Amino acid sequence: MATAQQRPYYTQYIMNNYIINPAVAGIENYWDVKASHRLQWVGLQDAPVTTYLTVQGPLHHGDYDRETATSFHAEGKNPRGEAYWRNYTSAEPHAGVGFTLINDATGPLNRFALYGTYAYHLSLDPHTSLSVGLSAGVTQLSLNVDKLNFATTVDPAVSGAGILNRLKPDISAGAWLYSKDYFVGLAFQQIIPEQIAFSSNTVALQNGKLLPHTFLSAGYRMMISEDISFLPSVLVRYINPLPIGFDFNAKFQYQDLLWAGASFRYQDGFAAMVGVNLNNSINIGYSYDITTSQLNTVSKGTHEILIGFLIGNKYGDWCPRNLW
Repeated sequence: MATAQQRPYYTQYIMNNYIINPAVAGIENYWDVKASHRLQWVGLQDAPVTTYLTVQGPLHHGDYDRETATSFHAEGKNPRGEAYWRNYTSAEPHAGVGFTLINDATGPLNRFALYGTYAYHLSLDPHTSLSVGLSAGVTQLSLNVDKLNFATTVDPAVSGAGILNRLKPDISAGAWLYSKDYFVGLAFQQIIPEQIAFSSNTVALQNGKLLPHTFLSAGYRMMISEDISFLPSVLVRYINPLPIGFDFNAKFQYQDLLWAGASFRYQDGFAAMVGVNLNNSINIGYSYDITTSQLNTVSKGTHEILIGFLIGNKYGDWCPRNLW
């Protein structure tokens, strides 16, 4: 349990960086609601199933002028073209808040977590902003003893012990440096190492430990043409004593309407992604992963769907201004 997958994997975190870094809370000028459901390694019994809901936004709406608002689409003109980015300005100093709900089930183990987030954004220069954020909450770890497979015959009272629950505090922190052309983020999840021990009158399982996770992310935006932008990014994941993990992502966006991309997770697999902004209130993304590990003999891939809602979108943006 000490070196197994402890935090859920996400493929479309590039569409919701807040799920990894609390400093993202309040980065846009509206409330961003994201709901995701992920079926990992379909075909493998008791494979991970992850569902989450995130809500994050600014404590107040900025009043900075944005004459190139994308609430309308002039024919033949890209609302997110070069002219739009020439007028980009850094964020006004403001606070952001957020809420996260996660349920992650893997075999006999289930993790249910609730977090609240506070972040603060400030301008470093006319085009660059920095935010820092902190999330705090609780995690409920549940073990369904009835699903455990014991190597030897055990007392029936043990196998019928039911579900054992443990509550643990959980704190995450992060920083996010962003501009019109790039972002760099550093996040620390599960900062407090916690021992895991499930016990009752009939069963006791110990020696597990929740380990700190470190995430370093960076991305760059470049215009290929007036209508198409290219957005490469990388995520570095470190969990001692595991080897360092790398994700490489490439996303192409057409105007502010459609996007498609691919991801490569080192020594794990590939993913294809696609998404559409239906209007200035709803967007949808889908990804499909293929593992390159030995699990590919039993897994039929991983499916992940993400639905986003933009609430209080004062300027009618069809896609994020600072998260891309």
